Amino acid sequence: MYDTLLFLHILSAAIAFVTVVMFSAYALGAAPTRPGFVVADWAWNVSGFGLLVFGVWLALYLDTYEIWDGWILGALVLFGFASWFGTKARFEVAGRLSGGDATTAQVTMWHWLRTAAIVGILILMVWKPGA
Repeated sequence: MYDTLLFLHILSAAIAFVTVVMFSAYALGAAPTRPGFVVADWAWNVSGFGLLVFGVWLALYLDTYEIWDGWILGALVLFGFASWFGTKARFEVAGRLSGGDATTAQVTMWHWLRTAAIVGILILMVWKPGA
């Protein structure tokens, strides 16, 4: 059971990187397309569900960790920030797709903030400070 949960949790993280790569292209000046945007948006939603469900399930399944461990709570807080930053970036790209006046600078700021939060989560997941 542990191996399956860990696999699904890591697979969800890999799917999140689809969004990071797509939005990195937008932040670096690539013109967004509707199909690419839909894939990036879908990937973030699917990965978020998988990361939360399988991550919490892992924490509850293992006797080694508790859901209130600092590094797990920190990852959940950072995930909330990553989702909020991503929502802002998403609206900026959606605005550009519908002919709005969103600038690359706006997409870039929100995207790199989300990316920094994701890197913070990875640091917590790998080194598990305090565990």
